[in-house]
Amino acid sequence: MEVAVLDITGKDTGRKVELSNDVFGIEPNDHAIYLDVKQFLANQRQGTHKTKEKAEVSGSTRKIKKQKGTGTARAGSIKSGVFRGGGRFFGPRPRSYSFKLNKNLKRLARRSALSIQANEHNLVVIEDFNFETPKTKNFVDILKALELDTKKSLFVLGDLNNNVYLSSRNLKTSKVINASELNTYGILNANKIVFTEGSLEGLHTNFNK
Repeated sequence: MEVAVLDITGKDTGRKVELSNDVFGIEPNDHAIYLDVKQFLANQRQGTHKTKEKAEVSGSTRKIKKQKGTGTARAGSIKSGVFRGGGRFFGPRPRSYSFKLNKNLKRLARRSALSIQANEHNLVVIEDFNFETPKTKNFVDILKALELDTKKSLFVLGDLNNNVYLSSRNLKTSKVINASELNTYGILNANKIVFTEGSLEGLHTNFNK
C-alpha cells in the first residue's frame, strides 16, 4: 500500500512511502482487538474502592437483646449489616483489574486495528518536523493545514519530541506519542492517525518481530 507524504502545510511533497501489508493490510481479528482493548481499559481502573464490613465498623459488641422470647429474629451485634449503620455484606475490596495477554496476541490486535484504519483511509503520513520552542499555536496550525482541527487525531513520532509533545498537551482532541507507545485503543479511538516518516521504519520493525 502506497501513501503520499505531505509536509506540515498539508501539501503533497511528491514522494510516497510503502506501508507493509503485514502491518496495514491483514484480515482484522476482532477477538484479539476486543481482548487488547479490554485489557487497556481494565488497567486504567484504580481498584481502590472499599466499604466497611462488620468487623471494621465502630460500635459495641454486646449482644443487643436476648436470644429467645422476643418474637423477632436473633441478633448478636449492632454492627450487623441488617441494622442501620452496620457494616456492608460482601462490599467491594481493593483489587487489581489487570490481566495478562500474550505478546503475539497484542501485536495481532494492533496490526488488526491499523489495518481497519488503513482500509477506511484514515492514515496520513507527513515529513518529520520539530519546533524550536513549545507553542500550541504552531501545532494548531498543522492541524488546520491537515484539516484535523475538528477531528480526533493521533500523531505518531519516531522519537519522543518534547517540544512537539508540550505543544499538543493542551488540546483535548489531539494526542502525540512515539511509535513504541502505540496501542489498540488509541488507534481505534482516533478519527485520523498521522505518522511521521521516521515512525514508520520502527513500526514495521516492531510489528514484524
